[in-house]
Amino acid sequence: MARKTRLSAILAKIETTYGTDAVPTGADNAVLISDPTFGHTYNNQPRNNIKSYLGGDEELVGTRYVTCSFSVEISGSGAAGTAPAWGPLLRACGMAETVSAGARVEYNPISSAFESLTIYYHRDGVVHKALGCRGTAEFNLEEGSIPKMVFNFTGLDGGPAEASNPTQTLTAWKTPVVVTTANSAAVKLGCTYATGALSGGTEFCSRGLMLNLGNEVQYSSMLGPCTEVDIPNRASTGSLQLDLDAAAEVAAYAAISANTLTSVGLVHGTAAGAKVLVFAPAVQRINPTQQDYNGRIQIGMDLRALPLTGNDEIRIVAL
Repeated sequence: MARKTRLSAILAKIETTYGTDAVPTGADNAVLISDPTFGHTYNNQPRNNIKSYLGGDEELVGTRYVTCSFSVEISGSGAAGTAPAWGPLLRACGMAETVSAGARVEYNPISSAFESLTIYYHRDGVVHKALGCRGTAEFNLEEGSIPKMVFNFTGLDGGPAEASNPTQTLTAWKTPVVVTTANSAAVKLGCTYATGALSGGTEFCSRGLMLNLGNEVQYSSMLGPCTEVDIPNRASTGSLQLDLDAAAEVAAYAAISANTLTSVGLVHGTAAGAKVLVFAPAVQRINPTQQDYNGRIQIGMDLRALPLTGNDEIRIVAL
């Protein structure tokens, strides 16, 4: 009987010890995903021996690792101050989780002591295990679309095994709302963030916001118990497309040419427990482009989200 791609499931659990199987379960660690991919990378070594006849030679399997990518929908946990279901995924992307009970859960980048995941990827009768997974994330809040985080993880190859697909409990994954004017506040430039709220700044009509955490993720193979997937660097980026009047367009080009930094913030969602705030305190705007959206003049720009005091270039807050 043919096995079916749609009969897939991903489980992910924070590891207590790096690279040691955390044994995620369908009841506690199921991830509601879309667009999954899973791949094995083999660093094979050709023997290239010379013989008295023509013909190929075998390759010997060397180091190997796995990659896993998927999207998840952005929504809160349903209760302010309770960590959302996607929290463990961000923690394995070099972000710290800070819970303020009854109020909010904040995620900000860190530069050391990274956590890791065990990921089980079930594909209709076979489970592929990835250990010591770390990765990077992209946050897409495009107007008119379902808000999503796109994750790309690299991990140690834990090998495949025959296994029935797990029964998944997905109640922690709440239904999101589409990014629209009714569901989202306008993008703000020049705002400040404190205790779960944006204040000040100027609102702009936009096509939404995209931010990329920009982790550099490297698989480092070592002799001894030191093989690891690490995050040696981070360079966060993003993009905006704004609807500006004439004066604002001139001011934007002047700010871009002068390397003037600004902050960028956006709140998506309207109900407590279902809101997510995105904030970057020190953003450089670069590469302005002229855009046409349904006959309207708009200005596109790339963003470089820079640290302000350190480990703060992107903040994600579940409210």
